[in-house]
Amino acid sequence: MNIKSVILGVGGYLPDNIVSNDELSKTVDTTDEWIVQRTGIQQRHIAPEGVNTSHLAIEAAKLALENAGVDADSIDLIVLATSTPDQTFPAVATRVQETLGITQGAAFDIHAVCTGFVYALNVADAMLQSGQFKRALVIGAETMSRLMDWSDRATCVLFGDGAGAVVLDAQASSGAANERGIIKSKIRSDGRHRNKLFVDGGVSTTGTAGHLRMQGREVFKLAVGMVPKILHEIIDEAGITLENIDWFVPHQANARIIEATAEHLKLPMEKVVLTVQKHANTSAASIPLALASAVKDGKIKQGQLVLLEAMGGGFTWGGTLIRW
Repeated sequence: MNIKSVILGVGGYLPDNIVSNDELSKTVDTTDEWIVQRTGIQQRHIAPEGVNTSHLAIEAAKLALENAGVDADSIDLIVLATSTPDQTFPAVATRVQETLGITQGAAFDIHAVCTGFVYALNVADAMLQSGQFKRALVIGAETMSRLMDWSDRATCVLFGDGAGAVVLDAQASSGAANERGIIKSKIRSDGRHRNKLFVDGGVSTTGTAGHLRMQGREVFKLAVGMVPKILHEIIDEAGITLENIDWFVPHQANARIIEATAEHLKLPMEKVVLTVQKHANTSAASIPLALASAVKDGKIKQGQLVLLEAMGGGFTWGGTLIRW
């Protein structure tokens, strides 16, 4: 029997604390005009002290389960993408598992920075198709504010905190083109570019969390150059054209990168889900947050073709094509 991984529901959660560009300009040498012109970002959500990545992940998971109409005890796999775990170990996913009262199956974290959710979706899909698990929570959750050097205006204005989740269900597949589920995924990495986007700390180096450092222009060039190629591969191998895509949901890092990628793909911005202006870059959480927003707004509907893409430190990048 062939298996297809179908998204049953999606949920997104953001901390209540919103920091606008104007508020940020009171403590950082920047302006609202400077940030909006270069990034499209107008505000970001920042988790207060005592609110950790696991707290955001748990709330997003609860909302995804509610949206899917399933109980937590039906979940036997949790794959959680994050670069900002509560602790070095255990995995944030196990905290989600514990809090939701799930006692069966497996739970673990994946670290692929901004591409984390695409990686996690790919891994969960493969594990469901193997027959080892039946239903998964795939989560992207971050408290990126904890990695910021708040004196570095080139980076601290770009990021925010949040979490998003989907419920992925293993269902029998006949192979019909109109069936719901994940159609095609591809992930890549190239460690030669690691110094263009990295954190200058770690357990075995400095013994500290460190701060995020980025060569913005280089990241922009690589993102616009690498991402479209892998998306064309996905589309070609799926046997469709870009004209068939109903919604393009990119990693929400920078509005200029998103617009340049859409232009390269010849996708009209009317088909692009854009939330970076409200959420900033939430790394692994950005795609599921954007999905949750688009579903809530009535944009993404069942049966539509949705194309995801992301690129992050490592460098990592990838994409996923889904029949919603």
